[in-house]
Amino acid sequence: MQHILFLCSRNRLRSPTAEAIFAGRPGVETASAGLAPDAETPLDADMLAWANLIVVMERQHRNKLTQRFAGAIQGKRIVCLDIPDRYDYMQPELVSLLEKKCAPLLAR
Repeated sequence: MQHILFLCSRNRLRSPTAEAIFAGRPGVETASAGLAPDAETPLDADMLAWANLIVVMERQHRNKLTQRFAGAIQGKRIVCLDIPDRYDYMQPELVSLLEKKCAPLLAR
């Protein structure tokens, strides 16, 4: 089973969209969280332990993740999608971008 954790800043738009659209895929379990203190679901070490793939939306998210959770992400695969924070939840353009950029990750 592939456990994919999607991360963005506040866990309100991009990462929850990714979690929702990939949740029903066979062999895939998804979760999402945010790196900001006011995130809907703040990231914690248990989430990182659960994940075998961590997908961040921007490089700044990878940097924050590395700074705050260096020990917890040792040996974890981290992928940056380079999707800026300019989309609404489930916006068709965001869904399309996520599907395109995540397809190679889900094929494993």
